[in-house]
Amino acid sequence: MSFRVRIIQDLVFSSPSGKPLLLDLYLPLHSEEPLPVIVWLHGGGWRIGDRKLGPDFCQFFAEKGFAMASIEYRLSGEALFPAQIHDVKTAIRWLRSVAEEYQLDSGRIGLWGSSAGGHLAALAGTTGSGVLEELEHGCADFSCNVQAVVDGYGPTDFLQMDLHHTSEEFSNDPETERLHPVRYHSDMDSPESQLLGSPIHLVPDRVREANPITYIKGGEPPFLIMHGTNDTAVPAHQSELLYQALLEKGNDATLCLIDGFGHAFFNNNDLDNHEPYSARLRTTRAGEKEQTETTHVKIFEMIERFFGKHLIKN
Repeated sequence: MSFRVRIIQDLVFSSPSGKPLLLDLYLPLHSEEPLPVIVWLHGGGWRIGDRKLGPDFCQFFAEKGFAMASIEYRLSGEALFPAQIHDVKTAIRWLRSVAEEYQLDSGRIGLWGSSAGGHLAALAGTTGSGVLEELEHGCADFSCNVQAVVDGYGPTDFLQMDLHHTSEEFSNDPETERLHPVRYHSDMDSPESQLLGSPIHLVPDRVREANPITYIKGGEPPFLIMHGTNDTAVPAHQSELLYQALLEKGNDATLCLIDGFGHAFFNNNDLDNHEPYSARLRTTRAGEKEQTETTHVKIFEMIERFFGKHLIKN
C-alpha cells in the first residue's frame, strides 16, 4: 500500500540557549491508525549538515506508512558533546508530546542515523531515559526511549578508530601501515576531537561517555547496524565493536557489512535500483545462537523490513 505524503516544515522542538532547533515531519495521508515514527539523524561529522541531508524522506519511508521526522541538533562549532545527544532526546520527547496532534504512535518510535547521526542513534538507543538527558530543554514529562535503532556506519569507540583506519597511501602495504599508523582521528582537527573539545587521546573519560557501548546492560531495543567494508572515514571495525557488545548482553541485533561500500551511502536514493549487494550478516536474538551468512541485500528494503517488524503492529 502506498500513501500520499503531507510535509510540515520548520517545527520548533527546542530552543537551547535561545536558538530554535527545527524538525520536519513527513506524514502519510489517510492512515486510519496512529503512525509509527522514524526519526532521521543526519551525518556530517557533528560539525556540518542539517535536517535536509539524507535520502528522500517521502520515498524512505513516508510513502510506506511511516511518519518520518528529520531533526536538527547543535553542531560541534556551536556546542560540545553532550549537547547533541541532549537535542536528540529532546526531539523524541517532543514528538511524544505532540503525538495526538499529528496522529503519531508514541509507543512506536525508531531512530535511523547516518555516520555522526548513526553514533547519536546508537547512543540514544543504549542510554534511554535518565542518562545523558537534559530535561530542562523541554517535554520533561515524556520518555525518550525508542523501540528500534538503525545505525549506519556510525563511530563507536573514538580511541580505536586510528588503530583500524587504513590510509589510501598505505592501503597496499600492511607492514608500512603498521609502522606508520594513521593518527587522523586523534588530531585536534578531527570531527571526534572537535566534538569533545580536545584531542581524544587526552580525554579518555569523555570518549567513554560518548561511547554507546559504555551503557549496554541488556534489554536495549533491536539494532540494525550497516557498514561498508571499504569505509575510509569510519572503519567498519567500529560497527563490529557495537554489535559484539550488544550480542554479549543478549540483545537482538544484526550487523550487515556490505562488500566494497564506502561512506555515506544512505544519501543515495538510487541504491536499490541495482542488483542486490553482496554482504555478510551476523544476527543475534535473545536466547538463540548467533547466525552468520554471506548473502545479497537491498539496503533500503532491508531497513524498511526492520522497521516494519519492530514498529508496525501486526
